[in-house]
Amino acid sequence: MKINNKTEPLLELKISDWELDFYSRPIIESNGKKRWELIICSTRGYKKEDIFLWNKKCPANEVNSVWLTKSLNEAIIEAKKQGWAKPSIVRFWRSSMKSIIKKSLKALSIEALVSRRTYNLHDRIGFLEKEIYPREKGYVRGVLAPTFTSKTDNLSKPLPEAVRGDALTISEISIGELKTAENWPMEFGDIFPIQQDANDNDLVPGLRLFSKDRSLALSAWFSCLEPIKLTISKNQLILEASEDDKWLVTDLPEKDANILNRKFLENKKNSFGYQFISIQSTPYVEKFAGFWILRDIELIS
Repeated sequence: MKINNKTEPLLELKISDWELDFYSRPIIESNGKKRWELIICSTRGYKKEDIFLWNKKCPANEVNSVWLTKSLNEAIIEAKKQGWAKPSIVRFWRSSMKSIIKKSLKALSIEALVSRRTYNLHDRIGFLEKEIYPREKGYVRGVLAPTFTSKTDNLSKPLPEAVRGDALTISEISIGELKTAENWPMEFGDIFPIQQDANDNDLVPGLRLFSKDRSLALSAWFSCLEPIKLTISKNQLILEASEDDKWLVTDLPEKDANILNRKFLENKKNSFGYQFISIQSTPYVEKFAGFWILRDIELIS
């Protein structure tokens, strides 16, 4: 007797980092306690149109790493059912929960990355706060907790000499061009799909850095930086990154600082807060040593 050992091919799981928030929400439960909730979403990428979303309420007396570890494991199981692999990296920005979140992720052998480069998570929380929470019993209008855009008091520090490059320019790129970024040759960087309803003709401001001999080294350093957004402070161009880092990119003439600040504000209305950073050996090389899409979330909140 022959036994048919043919099996169905294994389903290839979708791979993505996760973005996570574990904190109280603007709802008072029937027991008089604030609601606590774990919110998870996957990071969008060009190769996958869908996104993994997962929420779970946490009893106020169980806000600890034990509950979080158990719940994260439940999320991983549910994600696999939906065709998603266990993440290797989870980003979160709420520093007050750092100890609990890091402990839980370590127990599950997942790298914890404290970073505000959690644009999808911001959009997800915004949707819940605008469309879902106000309809629930016990909803409290107003801010009950620090938000993604809460101000940080850190002073900016100059970029290290080794990563300043040979030259820099402030530039613009069209939304239409940015939508094709997945096809651009680049060694380092982080890009994500641009909203399709964004006007292709709108311009996105950004920073171009050039280094003839150290463009790859410069890009490797930036890849560990978790760049968040570019801002103007008086006459200085500042790069905000990671959890609460601020880097002084360059001093600008007052006139140029005013023009750039105006472009950032126009960008607020026209292009969802998108920005970019590019690194090349020269302006004439059609290849990026590094390229990052950014979003100034604070402008559009």
